[in-house]
Parts: sequence; structure tokens; C-alpha cells
Amino acid sequence: MKDVILGLVGVGRIGVMHANNIAALNEVLNPQGIRVLLRLTDVAEDHARTVASGLGAEFLPSVETLLASGVDGLVIATGTGTHPELIKAGVDAGIPVFCEKPVALNVDDALPVLDYIRERNGVVQIGHQRRFDAGYLEARRAYQAGELGWIHSLRAVTCDMTPPPVEFLASSGGLFRDCSVHDFDILRWLTGREIVEVYAKGSNNGDPAIGEAGDVDTALALVTFDDGTVGTVSATRYNGAGHDVRLEIQGSRSSLMVGLDDKTAMASAEAGTTFPSGKPHQTFAERFDQAYRSEMEAFVELILGRRDNPCTPEDAVAASRVADAAQESLAAGVPVKVAVSVVS
Repeated sequence: MKDVILGLVGVGRIGVMHANNIAALNEVLNPQGIRVLLRLTDVAEDHARTVASGLGAEFLPSVETLLASGVDGLVIATGTGTHPELIKAGVDAGIPVFCEKPVALNVDDALPVLDYIRERNGVVQIGHQRRFDAGYLEARRAYQAGELGWIHSLRAVTCDMTPPPVEFLASSGGLFRDCSVHDFDILRWLTGREIVEVYAKGSNNGDPAIGEAGDVDTALALVTFDDGTVGTVSATRYNGAGHDVRLEIQGSRSSLMVGLDDKTAMASAEAGTTFPSGKPHQTFAERFDQAYRSEMEAFVELILGRRDNPCTPEDAVAASRVADAAQESLAAGVPVKVAVSVVS
């Protein structure tokens, strides 16, 4: 049995989810002769010790001791502002790094991190989990196989059921950076094309504190791709029907909808139609439960040299460039050109 030791930094909401998924990896990988062990740390020491105890993991008092303990990979699930230095620490330790999106608070801060990784031949996977969702994978396969023909329209939707705390929103960078960046990434990944212009509008009819924090609770962006194809990306913090993430792809031959199943957070106004009849997802964690599991399995495979990096830092920064342009357009009220992609 080969041991793979993962070090996790940060056991907030998403960190706990990753910790649980790492522990569950043994169900999948043990039959392949691989045992995954977890070591974790967090400045909230008592909470981190409790999480570690519940999972049979080992708690270590600092990032430095965690890296010095001989972990095979580093998982970063801390606040965005800490990502650059933690990524660098993992690269300096000579181990593969998994980091939740984004690379940094903004593109300007991320570019030196990309240089740092390249100069040291670092391996860093960024957490855009939708790339592992079965629906998005099937849509990409169908498009690449020519089954949809050429795409004439794309409509991406991300709707949270309730907003996160205003304290989080005040430092999130805005709705497009925090939420829609996943849509920008998946549109680039699925089509293989760059978004070259964004025109955004937004509103704030919910909690006034969101507006006071400099954000909006609902927004729409018209995006234009480098071949002239157009699409829309919409997001809201107040979708009372449930957590709703979908992508509509309409082509010259056929159309597909990602996220249309019995748990879709929507009802039909047509007489006699009972679909969908299931209970809608309440949060992103439910909607993408399997994708998050597959993402962490992919990171272990990356550590073992069994697969290529499924989401490079360059990919993540390219999506962030679009999000930056969307935020700029939202503030200025005019279309904004997207800066040249950094993808190598």
C-alpha cells in the first residue's frame, strides 16, 4: 500500500468539505493500493483539532511544521488574501499544490505568483470544480464531437439561494469575481475560445448593506468571444427557489442544458407539467458534491504523475481577467475589452 500524505491549510466551510472529501478518497483509492493520509492546520486551533479528531487526521500547529512534516501535496483552503504566499510556500517545498480559486485578490497580484511558479517549475492546480461536473463534461464532449454544430448562443446562470455574510462580500472583490468567475472559466474551457469583451449591468434590491459594501446582489454580463459568438452570464444572491447553476448551449445542430435535472430550482408554468419534481439543491456544496470529490481525486492523481494538471494557474488567471473586466464594466456602465490572456 502506497501512502499519499496531504497537508490542508484552512478548515473553514470549504476547508472542512475538502477534509471530508480527502478522508473519503480511501474508499476509491485503497482498492488501487493507495492510502491517503491527512494532516491539517488552521489559526483557529481548537476548531482544527476537533476537525482532525473527527476524521482521524493529524493536527499540526503551523504551516511551517505542516510542510516540514513531509507531506506529498498541499491543499490551500484559506482566505484569498493568503493564497499567494501559501502557494509560494508549497512550491518552495517542492510539492504539488492545490489552491481554491482565485490565485490572488486581483490579476495584478496574481501575475508575480505565476512567474514564481514558472521559474521554479512548480505544479499548482486551481480549484475550478465545475470542470469535473458530469453535465459540463458531457456538454464539452458533445461540442468537441461536433454534435451541437457551431454554437450561436450561450447562457450561463449561477444563483445562490441566500447571500453570504456582508463581511465576506466586502472583501470578495464583487459578484463577478466571487461568483461568475466559475462561469467565465467554464465558458473558456468548454468552447476553447477567449472572451474578448464584457458589458455588465447590476442591481441591488435585497439587503442595502450589500450595496453599502460596494457590491450588487444581481448582475448580468453580455460576453463576446474572439470569433464573435455572444453569450450571457447572470448571477444573483437571492434565488429563493434554491441553488441554481445551469448552462444553456445552443448550436446549429442541437442544444444542451447543463444542470437541468429533477433538482433544478425552477417550476414550469405550463399546465400538466410536473418536472422537475425533486427537492432543489440549497447550496453549491450539494450541487457540486461529486465534482468536488472528483477534483480532489484528480489532485492525488496529479501528485502521482498519473494525469496532467486539470486547471492551471494560467487558466484561473485568464478567467479572473474576464471577471475584472466585468467588474470594471459594472462600475463604468460601458463595455470593457478583456486584457490579453496569460494562458501559455
